[in-house]
Amino acid sequence: MARLAYSLLFYLLTPFIFLRLLWRSRRAPGYRKRWGERLGYVTPIAASRQVIWVHSVSVGETLAAVPMIKALQQRYPDALLAVTTMTPTGSARVKAEFGDSVYHVYAPYDLPCAVNRFLQRVRPQLLVIMETELWPNLIHCCRQHGTPVVVANARLSEKSAKGYRRFSALTAPMLAMVDRVAAQHEDDGARFRSLGLSDEQLTITGNIKFDLSIDEPLKQRAGELRAEWRGREGRPVWLVASTHAGEEEIVLRAFRQLLTVFPSLLLVLVPRHPERFQDVAQLCEAHRFRAVKRSLGGVPGEGDQILLGDTMGELLLFFGACDIAFVGGSLVPVGGHNLIEPAAWQKPVLSGPHLFNFSEASRLLLEAGGMAICADDQALAGEVRRLLESPESAESMATVAKQVADNNRGALQRLLDVIEHQLSSQ
Repeated sequence: MARLAYSLLFYLLTPFIFLRLLWRSRRAPGYRKRWGERLGYVTPIAASRQVIWVHSVSVGETLAAVPMIKALQQRYPDALLAVTTMTPTGSARVKAEFGDSVYHVYAPYDLPCAVNRFLQRVRPQLLVIMETELWPNLIHCCRQHGTPVVVANARLSEKSAKGYRRFSALTAPMLAMVDRVAAQHEDDGARFRSLGLSDEQLTITGNIKFDLSIDEPLKQRAGELRAEWRGREGRPVWLVASTHAGEEEIVLRAFRQLLTVFPSLLLVLVPRHPERFQDVAQLCEAHRFRAVKRSLGGVPGEGDQILLGDTMGELLLFFGACDIAFVGGSLVPVGGHNLIEPAAWQKPVLSGPHLFNFSEASRLLLEAGGMAICADDQALAGEVRRLLESPESAESMATVAKQVADNNRGALQRLLDVIEHQLSSQ
């Protein structure tokens, strides 16, 4: 009954959801395209093909899924990987990483007709959902079609768990139909159990983001970019990554303070969402900073103070080219973004206090001394200044961060074993 009421409400809201897509398309034109896919109207896949469906919401989940998808392609060379996302930026990332080697469309909205239409056309033998994208009709329809569901690299903050508890009439039956939850940490597992997941459905695999692979060509490109940014004078480079509204103002105030001590300091500022690129460019201009855009291909000159990272898919490269990395989504209550990437590059990691999306990674880095928390512009300026004035401290912090990243590898193999077990048990 609860799922029926939920479905009726979703159908009633569907026109407004498409209106919201139109509204978002003012700044991100991709939102007005491929609407049929969101209703399950996708190109059918031959019934003879084995299909493994991987769903990742947007860029962050897609990047985390890349090593897993590549490993699945190697393990199951005859299978077709169907990779779905919900956002244009996630879609662009899939196309950039895999091209035509995967079947890529938007995921269907959680309407019974859309999900069933998708399942009838794609016929997946398994659905792997990245992190915590749980939809009642999606999971119910997969059960009806005999498609096992694995929630991979699953995380569940206390805030999210409280939200699911408010709708326990939907949550408990939904979780009962999930075949396996591969959780990042025991704390995540405990929260899933509190929502009704059984011990038999749960495996603790760790965070596959620790299994990040940085190949030699990427290291070489990062070294070249670092030399380009630093210039002849060897100017220091501070990367501020994945910022959200409200964070850039704090960062720019801190940067203003730092310039009084380090006048050649280059700030590389990368907003999280492309629809905000122009707003952040105007904000830099309003604060009277000299900024250049990465998208225009220019190299920051000696007189340029900020490089605006207004491109997609280059953030991992940027982490390799900086001296100090701050990861956004953490000065405002978004929950933080990937702290493991700068750690894997052996960089000192800075963050704001809001880290509920990366609670375990942040705990490990903080306890080891590979990371520092900065709650406001004063703390941020102070910590960057300390690291720039003491290269030994920065190097020590970076070394510890790298050790944490290296010591926590192995989650990907454990996750692949879970997926193999589900496929072989069909």
